[in-house]
Amino acid sequence: MISLVRHFLNLFLAILPVSRFYSLKRTLMILSGMNVGDNARVNGHCWFYGRGAVTIGCGTWIGPRCIFYTNENVLIEIGSRCDIAPGVVFVVGSHKVGSHDQRAGEGVTNSIRLGDGCWIGTRATILGGVTIGPGAIVAAGAVVTEDVAADTMVGGVPARHIRDMER
Repeated sequence: MISLVRHFLNLFLAILPVSRFYSLKRTLMILSGMNVGDNARVNGHCWFYGRGAVTIGCGTWIGPRCIFYTNENVLIEIGSRCDIAPGVVFVVGSHKVGSHDQRAGEGVTNSIRLGDGCWIGTRATILGGVTIGPGAIVAAGAVVTEDVAADTMVGGVPARHIRDMER
């Protein structure tokens, strides 16, 4: 049932105005099994693949065209007061390295966690198994493959420490 409701959610996110009807979008997300905090705003043209758990904290902004690749065995958890820019991609699944015959070996999934107050730049990619600490900044276009400490800025491919942020 959740899968069917997610399809309708994605349809509505595609046809509703990008930056309007936040309460309706929030209600549809909750009906599709997500936990969405008060005053969280999810813009249109976002897409939620899979039946995995997604939690979005209070006052968080999700920009247009963000993509969430979920899995029912793991969680994507976004804290409160986060700002997720347009086109950010969350991917919980990957593969172990396989043999010469097939390098994409056994599939694996890992949760993604963002602490309160994070800022994720446009078109960043956050991979499974990553925790981003509270108050961290991920630069636009970064690919985050490892944990990010609280109150730091990372950027690049793969993302590396750029500087510490004032607390």
